[in-house]
Amino acid sequence: MKKAGADKKSRARRSSDTPPTKQANKKDIFQLFAEKVRDHKGLVSRWAVLQETRVEYFRGKDFVSFLRNHPELKDILESDRHLEVEDIVNVLLSKNLLVRCDRVVKTVRPGKRKLSTWPAHLEIYPEQEFSDNDAFFAWTFVNKRPLWQTLLSLSWPVLTLAICLFPVYPHQAKLLILYSCAGILLLILSLLLVRALIFGVSWTLLGKRIWIFPNILAEEATLRELFRFWPQKDEEEKPKLTARIFYAIVAVLAILLLRHHAPDEAARARYQKRVSNIIDDVLEWDPRLALSGMMDSMQSDVNVTETDDNSGGGSEKAASPDYVEHEHDESSTDDKDLYNDNI
Repeated sequence: MKKAGADKKSRARRSSDTPPTKQANKKDIFQLFAEKVRDHKGLVSRWAVLQETRVEYFRGKDFVSFLRNHPELKDILESDRHLEVEDIVNVLLSKNLLVRCDRVVKTVRPGKRKLSTWPAHLEIYPEQEFSDNDAFFAWTFVNKRPLWQTLLSLSWPVLTLAICLFPVYPHQAKLLILYSCAGILLLILSLLLVRALIFGVSWTLLGKRIWIFPNILAEEATLRELFRFWPQKDEEEKPKLTARIFYAIVAVLAILLLRHHAPDEAARARYQKRVSNIIDDVLEWDPRLALSGMMDSMQSDVNVTETDDNSGGGSEKAASPDYVEHEHDESSTDDKDLYNDNI
């Protein structure tokens, strides 16, 4: 047994102790091998946090079965394709293409039967050697981004600008966007509601935790894992019968309370009318109407100002002492003329 282990270490040492030019070629070969393995769909991997950095990792036992099922990938290694899985991983570790990790939480949490299969938080393991016994290995190099991710990143500024320009869209485009967003929102809320109902019924009646789309609310999940339908195996302890009866009674009381305090038909009609008025204002808004409204308001302000100036000028004139004295002189002159005519 010790002789076999010594042979494996010597083969791994011979693969690393090569001349500089050959070592560069070997490094390129193992780099290419690591990239091919990482991009392959057959190797099961997850994402976790390692020292405040998100990394993609896999389990040692999964890597062994992966290479056993896909031996053609070893042809990339050329002369080293006959190396054992342990030797290949040790070379990848020595070239800093991999790093061995360990789970941060090493004790079973209360209410669970065993440790998590895929921990969300990892730490670096002191001994950087291959093992298939609850060992995790994280990729250290930055993987090449696919073309669709690059295009998606470039589309975010365009999408932001399009959202800001929503008020100036044509009426038909506004209706299309409004109904599309409302439909997507209704689909999400319906999915969450059905998901909660299935969990509540199964937990209360059967004592099982059944979550359809188990990763739909996960923060760290790939797109394929996000829309996985079948629930995971329940690893927690079965809930007690008293707890299930208690929460069932609480749920029934909450439903009855909400039903009792539900708004009547008149209140719903008023709310619907108010919401529809808000939506109509948004849909019917047009820049030309806004500009015409601004012009009308400016014209009305000008008319009001002129009216105020005219009324203000007349009152000031009537209230001035010179104007009163002038009117008194004119009246006295008229009286004198009338007296002379009479004589």
